[in-house]
Amino acid sequence: MRDAVIVEAVRTPVGKGKPGGALAHVHPVELLAHTLRALVERSGVDPALIDDVIGGTVDQVGEQAMNTTRYAALSAGLPESVPATTVDRQCGSSQQAVHFAAQGVMAGAYDLVVACGVESMSRVPMWSNVPPGADPFGPGVASRYPEGLVPQGISAELISAKWSLTREQLDAFAVSSHHRAAAARDAGLFDAEIAPLDGVGRDECIRPGSTPEILAGLKSAYYDEQFAERFPQIEWNVTAGNASPINDGASAVLIASAETADRLGLRPLARLAGFAVTGSDPLLMLTGVVPATEKVLRRTGLSVADIDLFEVNEAFASVVLAWQQETGADLSKVNVHGGAIAIGHPLGASGTRLTTTLVHAMRARGARYALQTMCEAGGLANAMILEAV
Repeated sequence: MRDAVIVEAVRTPVGKGKPGGALAHVHPVELLAHTLRALVERSGVDPALIDDVIGGTVDQVGEQAMNTTRYAALSAGLPESVPATTVDRQCGSSQQAVHFAAQGVMAGAYDLVVACGVESMSRVPMWSNVPPGADPFGPGVASRYPEGLVPQGISAELISAKWSLTREQLDAFAVSSHHRAAAARDAGLFDAEIAPLDGVGRDECIRPGSTPEILAGLKSAYYDEQFAERFPQIEWNVTAGNASPINDGASAVLIASAETADRLGLRPLARLAGFAVTGSDPLLMLTGVVPATEKVLRRTGLSVADIDLFEVNEAFASVVLAWQQETGADLSKVNVHGGAIAIGHPLGASGTRLTTTLVHAMRARGARYALQTMCEAGGLANAMILEAV
């Protein structure tokens, strides 16, 4: 089986996902097209050599409908002969795109392929693809889970309760995310990964002045009387301050076989060493990162101690802290340049955004192995391991 390597990785700045946000004026197709153009320009590859473009988008409706990735590729100026498809594994959609792209290279189906993602949450709000009154689950799921499933925020609260995480712990982790992201930004560590767009060159949600005292003043974001009665163990510790914001953004990575990279004179940033995807309890929903991490480590013959850097998507602080308790990972190696609580979480773009930040952090810090994992709605999670070349 051939080696698959990442040879270029780029992202937009991440904007606030609301009217007036820094990127709210940009159509999602154009957000993604911008990263595809930057990817081609920075790598210097002939775009006609790209075998496929695999993109992730969560709310595939409205301006993000009709296979957004295909139209982004066309808008970016890629030849009409270059195909494209759009996948949905919820928050891990573009990480799944990376898996599919790399697995295609390893199997010999691709030589050069793009994995990418986009979400414009200002223009296509979350749940736009579920009209009022629609049932996305169906009677079989209702029968299997008669008490009903819950929103992600309630799952985050259940995780906080199950792992005995305090409000102070959640807020301290969130503050650390902002401080790490601000330090990375101010040191110029994001410069290599960000392709400025329409004069916007910085992530919009990083708050270097964040403190535990400020976050302590925020109210619960998800308190609901019905759920409070159903789950008396919940302490209502999840707030807007220790959860990821709503965002706009796009990201893309270029993946090649090692032979193709050598032939085209491309410098590999990392080798894609292993992959895992798992299902987990759809009520807790966000805990799949634990078995996904264990699975990818088993598959690669590595241990937590072998990993130099981790990227664990900060959908909620409780998810990362519960994962840390279960895996024993050193938090000083986790999200070293900040995470989604600070940088943002433009759903379909987050997988390749994490990968972009991770491969650049590996090079900056001389890391050999890195692990990326993401929780996903419905009780799913992806994990992969990168190895420095």
